[in-house]
Amino acid sequence: MAHFALSAVGADRPGIVAAVTGALVEHGCNLEDTSMSILRGQFAMMLIVAGPDGLDAATLEQAMAGPAAELDLVVAVRAVAEEVPVAAEGEAWAVAVYGADRPGIVHRFTALLAAEGVNVIDLTTRVIGEPARPVYAMILEVSLPPDLDGAALSGRLAALATELGVECSTHPSEADIL
Repeated sequence: MAHFALSAVGADRPGIVAAVTGALVEHGCNLEDTSMSILRGQFAMMLIVAGPDGLDAATLEQAMAGPAAELDLVVAVRAVAEEVPVAAEGEAWAVAVYGADRPGIVHRFTALLAAEGVNVIDLTTRVIGEPARPVYAMILEVSLPPDLDGAALSGRLAALATELGVECSTHPSEADIL
């Protein structure tokens, strides 16, 4: 079985998911992992798809040409390895950051996490609140390496939050089904 990463982005409108998944079904593909969201009026999809042996990325990308043209989507397809990498062992934590919007918040926090060997599993950001007083919200799901003390990391993240003038909270994550 072949596996592909497929991304598609375009102005949000009804029918995007149906059109893309319809083309995938026509080529014998099955969705495995997906993430889809509206980001400031743009619908963004990231899919990991299993396809029949013999299917290649170029053929699958060509199959997306119809939905892409019809819905004005930017689509990219690439083959991915059959083997699923083993996730590094570590404790799951949640990190939440809130404060005045400014450039560099994501970079500064993720740079600190990377320097500590922390793996970012999921990251979501939104600008919320009133237009006159927007608040930047960032939620991360991370995996701490086994030898990293979560409380010490929380202290370093809190110090960074103070430096940037934002608030940061951290805690071990509860296991969720999805």
